[in-house]
Amino acid sequence: MTTTMAIHPRVEGSVAHGWEPVRDAFVENFRSRDELGGACAVYHHGAKVVDLWGGVRDAESGAPWEEDTMVLVYSATKGMAALTMALAHSRGWLDYDERVAAYWPEFAQAGKERITIRQLLAHQAGLFGFDEKVDRSVIADPDRLAAIMARQRPAWPPGERQAYHAISLGFYEGEIIRRVDPRHRTLGQVFADEIAAPLGEEFYIRLPAAIPDARLAPLVQEGPVRAILGLPPRMLLDALNPRSVLFRSLIANPGTQVAVDRERIFARDLEIPSGGGVGTARGLAKPYGVFAGDGHELGIAPETLAALRAPATPARRGFQDACFGGGEVAFSLGFMKPTPVWSFGHDGAFGAPGAGGALAYADPATGVGYAYVTNRMGGFAGDPRDVSLREAMERVLAEGRTGA
Repeated sequence: MTTTMAIHPRVEGSVAHGWEPVRDAFVENFRSRDELGGACAVYHHGAKVVDLWGGVRDAESGAPWEEDTMVLVYSATKGMAALTMALAHSRGWLDYDERVAAYWPEFAQAGKERITIRQLLAHQAGLFGFDEKVDRSVIADPDRLAAIMARQRPAWPPGERQAYHAISLGFYEGEIIRRVDPRHRTLGQVFADEIAAPLGEEFYIRLPAAIPDARLAPLVQEGPVRAILGLPPRMLLDALNPRSVLFRSLIANPGTQVAVDRERIFARDLEIPSGGGVGTARGLAKPYGVFAGDGHELGIAPETLAALRAPATPARRGFQDACFGGGEVAFSLGFMKPTPVWSFGHDGAFGAPGAGGALAYADPATGVGYAYVTNRMGGFAGDPRDVSLREAMERVLAEGRTGA
């Protein structure tokens, strides 16, 4: 049974003076854009100016979305994983232009010896799928997973083409972090220790078993047939072809649903840095807000911030993505960058969208860290709920009504 929202939804939280249009857009999402439950947060020059939540957390019980409700954000997790890689760069643990094999010698197998970290993080390494089986038991054993990744043969020479590494990217990032961190922590643990804890916000790349189900918002997903039929024609054909890049990257082995658990809502104590992150909108927006500024709260070096804000470098065949049906998508250092197809923020912005509508990013041009999360899965790109919130935010910024 799906709960139907009332015309006047339950919306709580706060906005700073001048940011009321964002609250109006958030409320309107429930009235006219089929929102079920969700949250939006904005940090501007370090100040929290939008912190909203509302609607229904659980469609079955009708339980309300609370201040501390958390939800799976799928690929928006990639942004938090990329921030962890950026922190490692800032600490001097890694160089974006160094070969992966310099930190992980076993990686230099099967034609991967020349792949750089920059190419890997730009989805240009041809490592979008796995030839060997990767399931939860493998993911739970970092050594087994690392051995499989070390044996994997890339689909093309490094930097030749681009294809979205939907799930695999985070596992490669995770092994790199294990190798370069002086304490050999996992990526999720480094994120927890070095980013989430210092900022006092909740976002988990490895959701602890101790988190009660009552704090989690189960996703209301479209049926698989409807979801597939909603894809653009070229991607629809690829979704039905087991040999296609899209099928291998998104659908098969281990597939995006590895982060969902029938018994406990979302997978617990399982680290999926490309698509298994669970948290609040604040837990996404506040770290991005730090990276949109001077990074001093986390001790981020100016050279790292400059690298994140720099334009993306295309593959030799350009930004046409083999996973997205040849559509133009730009990636850099683990983040998506704005393009006409995926438009957010201004030049220099960096972030990551998640399947179903979630989006979070840093916009250094305006000093904004933004996040929107939801439990009702939406469309493929440009979800109208998110777009309405960002348009309201941009109006506030353009009008200079940004009192905190």
